[in-house]
Amino acid sequence: MNSQPENTIPFKSNLIKLTLILFVTILLKSNAFAQKPGFGLGVMVGEPTGLSFKKWTGGTSAIGGGVAWSFYGEGSLHIHVDYLKHFMNTVSVTKGQLPLYIGLGGKINFASEIQLGVRVPFGANYIFDDAPFDVFVEIVPILNLAPATDFDLGAALGGRFYF
Repeated sequence: MNSQPENTIPFKSNLIKLTLILFVTILLKSNAFAQKPGFGLGVMVGEPTGLSFKKWTGGTSAIGGGVAWSFYGEGSLHIHVDYLKHFMNTVSVTKGQLPLYIGLGGKINFASEIQLGVRVPFGANYIFDDAPFDVFVEIVPILNLAPATDFDLGAALGGRFYF
């Protein structure tokens, strides 16, 4: 006997479709005023660990996200998308740029129960002057909303190649 209500499967299927549509829409969005040309794709290590992407949408704003593995609990597929606002002249460096950033976004984890949450990433992003590459470090307080309300903390170190 299945302990899940019969209407749970269509809800999960529709939620997965909606998440994938949102993800593809963000990937296809472009803007002529991007900080780095093209689209950045790379890896992040931490919580979660996996692929990282970033698309600049203006001089100081970007959409960032990841498709990764979360190690919380039993482990699960983790997808997140964040709007990021960068403060470009906060930290002075001799070469490149080192903006600090803050963001707001959402995450979904596909564990035994689908988990939804709100993310508030804080980070630093080193942007190389003469290479299509960046590196970042971030810490992310998370307010989980479903299936239960609680707090988590994520953190990652990563890099992306722009093409």
